[in-house]
Amino acid sequence: MSRSLRHARGFSLLEVIAAIMLLAIAFGALMEVAGGSIRLTQKSSDYTQAALWARSALDSRFVLEPLQPGVTQGKFDNRFRWRLQVSPWTVPNSAPAGTPYAFQLYKLDLDVMWGSAPFEHTARFSTLRIGSNAP
Repeated sequence: MSRSLRHARGFSLLEVIAAIMLLAIAFGALMEVAGGSIRLTQKSSDYTQAALWARSALDSRFVLEPLQPGVTQGKFDNRFRWRLQVSPWTVPNSAPAGTPYAFQLYKLDLDVMWGSAPFEHTARFSTLRIGSNAP
């Protein structure tokens, strides 16, 4: 029995410290990856919310009122703001200007903004709408 105890060896203190250090480095790298994943999820959530606000705004604007060129802006809620620019749009290489049509195409550019000054984010959404050319 004394012979087997002499040959039974455990880990040295240096080996235990090296294993703990390796584990700490791996854990730190894992936490960095997890933090990056959380940041990407939040960013994706913000852009999804901006897209939902934009779709709502573009679907509901100018349903009851006529399209008019110009810039308007406002707030969706405490976080998200919007700016809408409406401008007449013509098909490239189409009939020359001055040809009377009953309808006019308008380009709607909607910018949805959130965040404060140094970290402000913007998402732009564009679409075409047809409107009456009559006054």
